[in-house]
Amino acid sequence: MSLPPRTPPKFVPTLTEVVEVPVPSAAPIASVPPLDLVAFEEQLLHRVMQRLDALLEQRVQQALARVVEEQTRSVVPRLREELETVLGHALSEVLAQELAGAGPLRGE
Repeated sequence: MSLPPRTPPKFVPTLTEVVEVPVPSAAPIASVPPLDLVAFEEQLLHRVMQRLDALLEQRVQQALARVVEEQTRSVVPRLREELETVLGHALSEVLAQELAGAGPLRGE
């Protein structure tokens, strides 16, 4: 089923006027203060250093916490061994003194 060809409308709008857009004057641009690059660089550097300082402090704390935890884990077995040895010697000495009858606690 084919449709009959469409006929254009009788009145087609056309552009009859030219509209001109006013161009802003250069005065507002001239009123902007000149950019102080040295001050901008100093402010930027200051902000970057503050952020870096905070980030480094956090990372150093994390790294130190890991190192302390690792060292503590490695020291605990050695401390236990040493404590076991010292307590064993002390207990042997006290038992030997007690069995020999020369214990310092007998007089009490």
